[in-house]
Amino acid sequence: MALGREKKSVARTGAGNADEAVAPALRIAGAYSWRILLVVAVIAVLVFLVSTLREIIVPFMVAVLVAALLVPLVQFLQRHRWPKWLAVALAMLGTIAIVAGLIFVIVSQVRSGYPDLKLRSIRAYDDFTVFLAASPLHLGDAQIQTYIDQTLAAFQKDGRSLISGALSFGTTAGHVFAGVLLATFATLFILIDGTGIWAWIVRLFPRNSRRALDGSGRAGWATLTKFVRVQIFVAFVDAVGIGLGAWILGLVFGGFPLVVPIAIIVFLGSFIPILGAVVTGTLAVFVALVYLGPVPALIMVGVVIAVHQLEGHVLQPFIMGTAVRVHPLAVVFSVAAGSFIAGIPGALFAVPIIAVLNVMVNYIAGNDWRTPAPDRPRPKAKDVLPHA
Repeated sequence: MALGREKKSVARTGAGNADEAVAPALRIAGAYSWRILLVVAVIAVLVFLVSTLREIIVPFMVAVLVAALLVPLVQFLQRHRWPKWLAVALAMLGTIAIVAGLIFVIVSQVRSGYPDLKLRSIRAYDDFTVFLAASPLHLGDAQIQTYIDQTLAAFQKDGRSLISGALSFGTTAGHVFAGVLLATFATLFILIDGTGIWAWIVRLFPRNSRRALDGSGRAGWATLTKFVRVQIFVAFVDAVGIGLGAWILGLVFGGFPLVVPIAIIVFLGSFIPILGAVVTGTLAVFVALVYLGPVPALIMVGVVIAVHQLEGHVLQPFIMGTAVRVHPLAVVFSVAAGSFIAGIPGALFAVPIIAVLNVMVNYIAGNDWRTPAPDRPRPKAKDVLPHA
């Protein structure tokens, strides 16, 4: 027995000497390394699952964003003694009516103006080729077509992930219809029984971790609600800025068509932070170039850049940063990473995901959930989530 204890003591001493032989900095680096690798592996698995189940996850994420906007409305109506079923019905039907109205305005006006836009585009292209042929560059039709083909090939190569992400919501009409139904029903159930759904999710975790998970989830939901409100305001400012600029150009240079559809498209595109307003604003530049000429098009470029600067240097850092506590640099990189991984849906959901995770992690790391302050009562479910 003594010999056995001696061998174990020697083994432990040898292990201790081996650990002590490694430099402290290297031990710390090794401890961080395997933990970082574990986190990266978990993230990779999550990305794989999201990519595999994107036709289910994308509608669910849309439903969560819409519910974060509608839950305060439903709670407001209930506080004013509206029946819950009537408040939910008004919120859902009102949202559907607004979205359908916007789509109808875009389709109807674009459809009525498309023939003239097509003719003017062909005429503008012919004038541009004549200008290039008479310029010092002396570019012929064959050379111009070669450059156009190269540009299209580069766009197809570099934008393949973006296009595939845009089509990931459904490559057929049936998939799109199924996604819309999933998003609608998910939004409806979140509005009706969001607290019950969240309580069921919390009960799936060990009892010791439920308080931390519950508090972090409620903090994340509050942040998501703020994000949706602020993003709607930012999108409204972008749409008004670019639409007003196009309308003023039309007054000065003799008419700017499709102002309302362009403003609506900018509003919808601005839900992708930083990039959305610029990408959709190029449509206004194209219309100005085709209908009004190069000088108004350059002025329209200045308007789009000015709106982008307003968003990037005022709205995003101060308003959005204050609401969701995410640095503008993190917003830019999260949008880029999201678009690279999942295309347009990834760019749309990147910022809210980063903002919610940031708040949840900080809440858990802050240990406020361990000893709640007696003078600060725990927020009730009705303050952040819909009633059960």
